[in-house]
Amino acid sequence: MERVTVIIPALNEAGNIKRLVREVLATVPVWVIVVDNGSTDATAQEAHAAGAQVILEPRRGYGFACAAGVAAAQEGDILVFLDGDYSFLPSELPIILTPILADEADLVLGSRYRGHIAPGAMPPHQRFGNWLVARLMNWLYGLSLTDLGPYRAIRRSLLEQLDMREMTYGWPTEMMTKAARRGARLVEVPVSFHPRRAGRSKVSGTVRGTLLATWFILGVTLRYAWGQTQKQT
Repeated sequence: MERVTVIIPALNEAGNIKRLVREVLATVPVWVIVVDNGSTDATAQEAHAAGAQVILEPRRGYGFACAAGVAAAQEGDILVFLDGDYSFLPSELPIILTPILADEADLVLGSRYRGHIAPGAMPPHQRFGNWLVARLMNWLYGLSLTDLGPYRAIRRSLLEQLDMREMTYGWPTEMMTKAARRGARLVEVPVSFHPRRAGRSKVSGTVRGTLLATWFILGVTLRYAWGQTQKQT
């Protein structure tokens, strides 16, 4: 039976992380790794108390946190990535896992546009950024994606072949572009998206943060389409 590990990058998610971890563990039999990406609050303590393995990654960056989680998930055949802000529902984890467990996909992407976006969960500037990059990615890579959602599952065997290099916002996009270039099976499934339970988003909480992330992700999308790579530190 394939083993599943859920990796949750987290930066200052006290107030969200404890309930999130508990609901993940109550939904499916998985191992949960929370990567504390330099929090100054009680994120690590709450995650540990809820039953997660806690890994510390002091280098700030979503990619650094994800990579640290992958390195720690030695027993995981399937790796699930879930944000620590509780905007995605652990109860929908079986929806994410079903195509990959049925051997119908190598990378499963949770699409908020195919599912449900709760009022106030995604501001207009974030919607536009997602739409723009998804359209560009479809054109460059011959895909039919609707979203760049971070709620996703991937076979570890595929991830190990991708030589991941983007250590900031571009990590999820790099995963998608490199998987597409290798001819992997990318499948979207509908998921719901909700306002974070506590705290403020590091990206969508401001127009500037969203625009910077979109610009960076656009660069990653174009660079890998043209066969160019650059290590981000």
